[in-house]
Amino acid sequence: MSAFQNNDTRETVAALQQKPHSSVLIIGAGINGIATFRDLALQGVDVTIVERGDYVSGASSASSHMIHGGVRYLENGEFRLVKESVEERNSLIKIAPHYVKPLKTTVPIFSTFSGILSAPLRFLTHRSGKPTERGALLIKVGMTLYDSFSRDGGSVPRHEFRGRTESLRQLPALNPALKYTATYYDASMHDPERLALDVLHDGLAAGPLARAANYVEAVGMDEDGVRLRDTVTGEVFTMTADVIVNTTGPWTDLTNRALGRPSTFMGGTKGSHIVLDNPELLEATDGREIFFEHEDGRIVLIYPLKGRVLVGTTDLEHDMTKPIRCTEDEVDYFFDLIAHVFPNIAVDRSDIVFRFSGVRPLPRHDDEAPGFVSRDYRIEKTELTELPGSTLLSLVGGKWTTFRALAEHLSTDILGLIGQPRTQSTEGLAIGGGKGFPQTDAARQVWLTSHGEELGRERAAQLLARYGTRAEPLIAELLADEGTQDAPLTGAADYSRREIAYLVATEQPVHLQDLVLRRTSLAFVGALSTSLLEELAGIMAEVLGWSEARTAVEIASTRADLAEVHGVQLESGQLTNA
Repeated sequence: MSAFQNNDTRETVAALQQKPHSSVLIIGAGINGIATFRDLALQGVDVTIVERGDYVSGASSASSHMIHGGVRYLENGEFRLVKESVEERNSLIKIAPHYVKPLKTTVPIFSTFSGILSAPLRFLTHRSGKPTERGALLIKVGMTLYDSFSRDGGSVPRHEFRGRTESLRQLPALNPALKYTATYYDASMHDPERLALDVLHDGLAAGPLARAANYVEAVGMDEDGVRLRDTVTGEVFTMTADVIVNTTGPWTDLTNRALGRPSTFMGGTKGSHIVLDNPELLEATDGREIFFEHEDGRIVLIYPLKGRVLVGTTDLEHDMTKPIRCTEDEVDYFFDLIAHVFPNIAVDRSDIVFRFSGVRPLPRHDDEAPGFVSRDYRIEKTELTELPGSTLLSLVGGKWTTFRALAEHLSTDILGLIGQPRTQSTEGLAIGGGKGFPQTDAARQVWLTSHGEELGRERAAQLLARYGTRAEPLIAELLADEGTQDAPLTGAADYSRREIAYLVATEQPVHLQDLVLRRTSLAFVGALSTSLLEELAGIMAEVLGWSEARTAVEIASTRADLAEVHGVQLESGQLTNA
């Protein structure tokens, strides 16, 4: 049905054991590892990627769902990064239009001159005294410079400044104490996990030399190669590679330690988010992101997404040996900032349908303020004496927006090490369901007419929005058996049973939580219930051949994970909030 294979027998792992060598072994399948895998696969490289959990289940799953140029990085003097980020943002709008779309962003401004004196100090030292919110003059300079990096024919409009009266006319729920607003465009990323799966699919579809396995952990290295452990079965086996690439993000130092090459490259900071079901707040945003610097110097956002409101983020030091959780103090902080921007809109914990937290893969920064640590990336090279001829590369840094450019840079270094030429660039190359995606009303109507004749135009439109043009093989599968009706899920009518079965059979979910957290948006929008979990587990059991006991364990463990990690309590088939 696709490049993915049914994985309940761990066929992906068996394939690695049958041929335990690759030219390149990538450890860590976050977005940067996956993008590097895709780039190398497209060059015809014999490449394998493994991930100790599910694909894109670490730092890459805890993003702010933004593809942005990083306007605030200008104050850090990171002009190269801002230029690359803006160019990649504009490119992703074109090559992944099914998931990356322009997003109107408004900055409420409460002073005219604030920050003028402190900004040069931050620029020169990245350290400061008491934080202050940026004033209109400083923001105007930043917006003008930011626009100057976006000159590719108008992927997004240029910024606009408005005074208090016009700002409140457009957004009447804003704090009336504001003096101005600045409005510019970045881009939203509606489904980060599905975009990453598209990137992975592209790599796997490039040919049989590209192999991927989730739930496979690197646990050691010796003269025989890298020891890998199947975390499902506990089985340990060894693989060799000419180049070993560590793309485990904030876990990079821990991975290097496991490989016997201790490092101190990383110094990631924790960022948390909450997702609110609050119709009044959703309406108040007017479909745009509200983005600003709080009085403590943190950059925060209030962002409408999937009929909910995403609020984030924090920027806190974190010990990677400790659990990564959104704390109650952080929730209180989010409520305070909402009150600062929208003082007359009431929010409370009963509005929270989901919460999540992750650690940014930032470089070690010692006494540098977390908010000013570089978001740029570098590649560290280590020769492996116990594996003559093999090299370890560690990726330090990187962010969602620049994943394609970063992967091309890293892949070019790898190609040099293995002596293979680059045969193509990924620049301008459509990703997954972005290939042939209809971007005009006329093209969309043609697509819906073509694919909605039997399925129905409304359902075809839903699948196009959810999967891009990769909906086409799914639609073919839904229509393949005319004698079997494709019934909607009892607990979530906008998904169907055969749609879920297709995802299970073709996208390598190993556990129930892989399905609810990353193959669908059901957890994110607060659509889960105990009965829906049972329904989804039943479909997975049917496709993957789970026993009743395995199915019960999956339901119980997913409930526990939702409660512990995401603050979602499921009781008696109803959703309540922790």
